Amino acid sequence: MPIYEYVCDDCGEHYERIVMNGKTKITCPKCSSAKNTIQLSVFAAPANGSKASGGFSESSGGGCCGGACGCKN
Repeated sequence: MPIYEYVCDDCGEHYERIVMNGKTKITCPKCSSAKNTIQLSVFAAPANGSKASGGFSESSGGGCCGGACGCKN
């Protein structure tokens, strides 16, 4: 089920909705207006195929992917 981000055309409120199908009526939670614009969702992804840093190195020894959980990086 995709989550879409919207901005209300009347009051400017930003909100998210889970959309089950294209017939779902979306209304603003603040002013109940049905006039909205879908926003381009921004999500985190590593740039240039590099590995994102989660604050742990492979040699840190703690947490998943630090060696303690038995997974292979």
